[in-house]
Amino acid sequence: MRKTTYILPAIVIVLVLLLSSIFVVDEREKALVLQFGQIKSVKEEPGLAFKIPFIQEVVKYDDRILSLDTDTIEVTPSDDRRLVVDAFARYRIADVVQFRQAVGVGGVRTAEDRLSGILNAQIREVLGADQVTSDVILSEDRRALTNRIRDQARASARSLGLDVVDVRLKQTNLPSQNLEATFARMRAEREREAADEIARGNEAAQRVRALADRTVVETRSEAERDANVIRGEADAERNGIFAESYGADPEFFAFYRSLQAYEASLTGENSTIVMTPGSQFFTYFNNQDGTGRAAEAGAEAGAEASSDVPGAAASEAPGSEAAPAAEDAPAVDEPTADTAPAPEAPASGSEPADDTPPASE
Repeated sequence: MRKTTYILPAIVIVLVLLLSSIFVVDEREKALVLQFGQIKSVKEEPGLAFKIPFIQEVVKYDDRILSLDTDTIEVTPSDDRRLVVDAFARYRIADVVQFRQAVGVGGVRTAEDRLSGILNAQIREVLGADQVTSDVILSEDRRALTNRIRDQARASARSLGLDVVDVRLKQTNLPSQNLEATFARMRAEREREAADEIARGNEAAQRVRALADRTVVETRSEAERDANVIRGEADAERNGIFAESYGADPEFFAFYRSLQAYEASLTGENSTIVMTPGSQFFTYFNNQDGTGRAAEAGAEAGAEASSDVPGAAASEAPGSEAAPAAEDAPAVDEPTADTAPAPEAPASGSEPADDTPPASE
């Protein structure tokens, strides 16, 4: 009974000591065995490992490639255009012993702070070089710049036991105040280009309008010329007809022209003409003493009508009874016996109307 009482605690103590001396190294990790803060051994191979319990301790570090995002910084290239740059880096712990000696108990957090400072310093140095301009940074040549930053950062990070695998620039922008100025300049350039396009469009529109106006003027001029030619030919033909009519029967032609003048002058409801009583304008309205052109024309018309009816010439008397027929009867070439003396005694004492042109046409 007493042996059992002592054996069980001894077994428990042995198990605890055994478990405390065994640790597992994962394939994604590296381990350091420390004794009173001093490095005693390095375990880089995965599997089981042993340590002295209660005296030694194990510190593990990630053996995978880690990522680090740097803070945004401003750099000034050689063309004095400030740029806002931030980058990210890929790194891994290459030497855990040197890493532990460099960062101490701070671990990965302290290492990343120091690596971030190294990256920012190298970014400023490379992007601020004499031959580097903002156009080069924003072009495809930035790949060569990032390679230079990576190589220089790798050389500086070896003292920390780190291996910088790659460095990339995430964004390269102008500062906000410079960005607004750049946008304003871009807007001004676009507005200038738009104004040039509008000016060229207006110039082309003016040319088209001028050509159209010229075409309109030429078309109207040609149309007016053709119209004037046609009108002149028509007037010539009309005058020829008038001249032919006047040569065939001057008396009837003068009578017809007088009627046209009456029609043209006596228009409207309140037409008033002021002239002397002896004016030749109303010669065909003068019917005093059986004289006047209206009576003569009427007598001639009556004589022509009576030539087809026996005894009609003897019954028709000159004077006022034949006057109403003067408007419808055509003029004849030879005056009758009754109307022959009429032109020799005009009522107003003026010259015969057949030699005088009408007052107005």
